[in-house]
Amino acid sequence: MFVMKKIRDANARSAKPPSAPAQASAGTGKKSRDPHRIVIVGGGAGGLELATQLGNTFEDSPHAQIILADRLPTHLWKPLLHEVAAGSMDANANQLEYVAQARWHHFEFQQGELIGLDRARKTITLGEVHDEEGVEIFPQREIGYDTLILAIGSVTNFFGTPGANQHALAVDTVSDAEHFRRRLVAACIRTQNRLDETASTERPQVDIVIIGGGATGVELSAELRNTTQVLGAYGLHHLDPRRDIHITIIEAGPRILGPLPEHIAQESARMLEGLGIDVLTGEKVTEVQDHAVLTASGKRISADLTVWAAGIQVPDVLAKLGLPVNKMGQVIVTQTLQTEIDPAIFAFGDCASCPWPESGKSVPPRAQAAHQQAIHLHRELQRYLEGKPLRPFRYRDRGSLISLGRFNTVGNLMGKLVGGSLLIEGKLARLLYFSLYRQHLVALHGFVRMMLDTLAQWLRRKTVPRVKLH
Repeated sequence: MFVMKKIRDANARSAKPPSAPAQASAGTGKKSRDPHRIVIVGGGAGGLELATQLGNTFEDSPHAQIILADRLPTHLWKPLLHEVAAGSMDANANQLEYVAQARWHHFEFQQGELIGLDRARKTITLGEVHDEEGVEIFPQREIGYDTLILAIGSVTNFFGTPGANQHALAVDTVSDAEHFRRRLVAACIRTQNRLDETASTERPQVDIVIIGGGATGVELSAELRNTTQVLGAYGLHHLDPRRDIHITIIEAGPRILGPLPEHIAQESARMLEGLGIDVLTGEKVTEVQDHAVLTASGKRISADLTVWAAGIQVPDVLAKLGLPVNKMGQVIVTQTLQTEIDPAIFAFGDCASCPWPESGKSVPPRAQAAHQQAIHLHRELQRYLEGKPLRPFRYRDRGSLISLGRFNTVGNLMGKLVGGSLLIEGKLARLLYFSLYRQHLVALHGFVRMMLDTLAQWLRRKTVPRVKLH
């Protein structure tokens, strides 16, 4: 009840429109009696890091108020969702309550999904929020802003494939990942129960099909293989991980990990083959059925569980806000991360199309890009409130890492320090992959608490099963 009251109090304060003095002083450096209201929509890695850092910066300042809005009440670093789906990570032990983070780092949290924008009045509209039984918790409401920052991320893109939305599982949220994990465990238990009832010539299998050979699909397949090997130690003794649990990746392109360097793709494909995971490339999925996936070449692949990891798109609401968007629906921003038609509105992360002059392309929708943009905005917004000109964002590609769970990690480092691009794998690559999440925790909690969290997670792994079984 106390937490709910805190959110309602924040809702009441934030629902007030921005004051005239605050609007007049936006980005001019003039002092105002009322604080400059910065509203960040989207509590993903970038949005939450930015809200946390701005909250710390303006903790004792009367000149700025930081508000974070997200449709969900908790945060989990999105690259970890495949581990939750495979059961090798307990989401409850790694999720972060937005309300708690707001309390610790001096910003306000508003729960609700963005459904509207009124640029003339400088307000956004958040949709109503319901509990699991459909009872309304928060009504639809408006929140005023002086500076608006869009960081609402991306969702799964089914590309209009027949049956995909109905029969394939997406892994966009913790609830999606938990749903898949429960279905995986149930399928494995059912298959073991049938082993004693079926002749050996008709030995049943669990067929898992992952559509999409990008980083998400590759990492999920390896994590699932790890899970299936561990399940035998926790009661499913009759299941042979390789013989009875069949995992297939289907990729429409000529190779997996298309956006990454070819040597990473080749090494990853070799390791997946060693894990007994089938990789089908050059196969376009034409239909997803209840227990099968059909491809353009005429293949029919049996599937007890189908995961769609073939692409992402931005939420549809962005195209309805009246802001310039590209053909993918991303908000078009300049190198200062401001929208082309309204300098009071910024966008970054997956939902934004930001120039990358060095490559002639846009900044890729990757976690490292959102992290770099959050750091940049934290610094530049302080200048913005002081009336100083904004400096352009420069993206620096640090390389790519692909985790194959406990089996291996492969990737490349990029930059002047290594003289271009350097292929790495094994313990060094695994250590660097592990450090990516720790960097996110440092941005949210500081170094000391990150170290304590690391120790706590290590101790927890000594007292719980290696996979979540319920």
